[in-house]
Amino acid sequence: MFAKRLNCLLKNRFAASLVFLSIGLAPLIGFAPQANGQAPPEPRRQQLLNGLRVLIWPKPGDQNVLLKLRIHSGAAFDLAGKAGGMALLGDVLFPDPATREYFTEEMEGRLDVSTNHDSITITMYGRAAALEQIVEILRTALVTTQITRENVAKLRDGRIKVIRDTSISSTVLADRAIASRLFGDFPYGHPYGGSPESLGRVDWADLMLARDRFLNANNATLVVIGGVEQARTIRALRQLLGGWRKSERLVPATFRQPEPPDPRPLLVNVPAGESAEIRLATRGLSRADSDNAAANILTVVAKKRWERLVPELTKGPVFVRHQANVLPGMFVFGASVNNSLAVRSIEAARNVVQSLVDNPISVTELDEAKREVLAQKTKKLGDSDGIAEGWLDVDTYRLAPLAEQLRVLQAVTASDLQRTAGRLFRGNPPAAVVMGNSETLQPELERTMKIEILGEMPEPASPEIRSPPTPGATARP
Repeated sequence: MFAKRLNCLLKNRFAASLVFLSIGLAPLIGFAPQANGQAPPEPRRQQLLNGLRVLIWPKPGDQNVLLKLRIHSGAAFDLAGKAGGMALLGDVLFPDPATREYFTEEMEGRLDVSTNHDSITITMYGRAAALEQIVEILRTALVTTQITRENVAKLRDGRIKVIRDTSISSTVLADRAIASRLFGDFPYGHPYGGSPESLGRVDWADLMLARDRFLNANNATLVVIGGVEQARTIRALRQLLGGWRKSERLVPATFRQPEPPDPRPLLVNVPAGESAEIRLATRGLSRADSDNAAANILTVVAKKRWERLVPELTKGPVFVRHQANVLPGMFVFGASVNNSLAVRSIEAARNVVQSLVDNPISVTELDEAKREVLAQKTKKLGDSDGIAEGWLDVDTYRLAPLAEQLRVLQAVTASDLQRTAGRLFRGNPPAAVVMGNSETLQPELERTMKIEILGEMPEPASPEIRSPPTPGATARP
């Protein structure tokens, strides 16, 4: 039936030309979920005179438009002792709740701001017909930011109240504990949303400083996807965001490297009944590292090997993930297990780490892991929001285009995985955290390993002469 219909179309030269024209325009009309290994179409690129980079995907016929603006500096730049400062800067961009209500009720869309260690991202979704109003709201946030003492105090107190009133799960606590154990005072060792204590130290002057240093046009990228012509988009952006100031000097991500972690597992006593949260982690790679794709594939191989050694892990939440950032992140094993399995699970994770360094990855392991990672990545690129995030990551982490990222992922070999495992694990003692009932866990852990219990003073070390650490810095890749 399809062949007959196509035959009829091809008999009409005008109709045939329309068929081929529609095929040529297909990448610009919409974003259907991508097949495995396929990258979405590349954007149309523009740059304003103030340095703001703009990526545009017109979608003719779409009644809505998505604007996603990324500030390429995040909570890693919080001042010492004031974690949560950059997240608070994100809050103060839209201090009036009525602005968000306008997007949800009038626009039938959404407005939100998210902050992580590497960036602040503003997402605005609304009707394409109201593009200029949306950009005007964005302009107010960026150009005339309402950093008043009253707004800062109100938003800071509100964020502190939410943190105090929110019940934090043992899973989140374990994730924070392993990050702190591995990174110490390094920025990635602190939660990017801050704590009540650290937020209490953030004041008006801190946000003014952060705005001047980071909230600048040439430190940002804007993605526009939707039913708006490119000419109209650029006209609105030039008119409304052209006056957003440009910084004369961008602040690079350079920090003193953390000290090696204490190799003893840290036992944290929490009322967890018969279950325990375990984490084991080593320093990872940066997002821009050439072996980042191999590290992501390695997480799947590591998880399957861990589950084979301890089949009971599959009865609860279990993961292995590579958390890459602008600077090297961490490669972490995590699981919720019965208290009786804590020691066995930690030892098995250590055995998996050693096996990844010593034992070749089989072809079967490689193929299964690549398929899983590729499926996850292409699924994320299956809608406008995922595509916008993917291309913003290209700018934040200075990555290759999405198509090249997928090609590199498909080209990873077993030898690449083993080399990457050596970089990650050889000579890098992992940090470990066990969170649960210390009365039950302490005797079990101490039978096989030395541990540290949170709140207890460590035994005095034998005297030795040590040179003071040499200050060092790792530049943004």
